[in-house]
Amino acid sequence: MNPTVLFQGDSITDGARTRNQDPNHILGHSYVYHIAGQLGYELANQQPLFINRGVSGDRVSDLYARWNEDAFSLKPDRISILVGVNDAWRIMAGEASGATDRFARVYRHLLEETQEVLPNTGLILCEPFILNTGATAERWEQWSAKIEQYQEMVRTLAEQFKAVFVPLQDTFDQACEQADAAYWIWDGVHPTTAGHELIAKQWLSVVQGSPLAIR
Repeated sequence: MNPTVLFQGDSITDGARTRNQDPNHILGHSYVYHIAGQLGYELANQQPLFINRGVSGDRVSDLYARWNEDAFSLKPDRISILVGVNDAWRIMAGEASGATDRFARVYRHLLEETQEVLPNTGLILCEPFILNTGATAERWEQWSAKIEQYQEMVRTLAEQFKAVFVPLQDTFDQACEQADAAYWIWDGVHPTTAGHELIAKQWLSVVQGSPLAIR
């Protein structure tokens, strides 16, 4: 059976993917493409299927709203989730959609329901991240405090739901010793090509060294 890996999240995952079946563009140009390229090459005998259903602008509540169609119906063997920056952005911007912070509550409910409906599907939770440049620089302390809260929430959820946790903030912080923040995340939120490669390498290192490795 061909292993199926589903990637979920916001614009960082979306990567301007097409909404048709064009194999050249269906995965977009995010870290998903990098991961699928390497594993697709290495595991050609297994012919793994990689699905990208990230949607630009999504909060975790938006993921949950489309979870039937974009997760349950696909019956993947693995689900990788990277979300949080838009939840923080709406709050930081004072938008009506960010009037209450539902990040942890909805994320937990999404995972609970996923384990009920897809008990054999492995969960991979990626740590949300930012760098001090572009959109985050003007209110860095507030941004940093909010994202740190989300990072701890995701880490805790990963432990509680026996998911693989992929840490990313330290990865980007360490990368800034080689090049400035904007080289990796051009606006403080959205990674550059190099930034997406950084995510992919960390994801592969953690996931392929875990019990949820794609084989």
